[in-house]
Amino acid sequence: MAQTAPHTTGRGSGGHTASGSEPVGDLVQRASQQLTELVRGEMRLAQAEMKEKTRRYGKGSGLFGGAGLVGFLTLQALVATAIAALAVPLPVWAAGLIVTAVLGLIAAVLALTGKKEVGRASPPIPEQAIGGVKADVAEIKESAQR
Repeated sequence: MAQTAPHTTGRGSGGHTASGSEPVGDLVQRASQQLTELVRGEMRLAQAEMKEKTRRYGKGSGLFGGAGLVGFLTLQALVATAIAALAVPLPVWAAGLIVTAVLGLIAAVLALTGKKEVGRASPPIPEQAIGGVKADVAEIKESAQR
């Protein structure tokens, strides 16, 4: 029959575990080191993952920028086509003036709409969140006074 070490409380016996194999202090120290290594490993993994995601975001942003540029050139070609189509029944200068006026009107409507939206967003502070925090603080103070 196998003998087991007597159960110790850690006081006056060198701080050994119930099995007598390692002192509790060594176990705590080893667990702390392993936890530190685990956290460092997770941080390295997170850093590598963020590096890869950043690279992909950069590549995607560049592609979106290229698409925007080509889209802008397409819009310019469309404007030139509209001017050419209007130049068939009208003089070229009149066709250009008409297209310019229409584009100016569209720009004015977009600018006014944008200004209205920015005005509704002001001031740029999270008013609802601040109100919620104030309500939470008031409730905590109230419950602390009871």
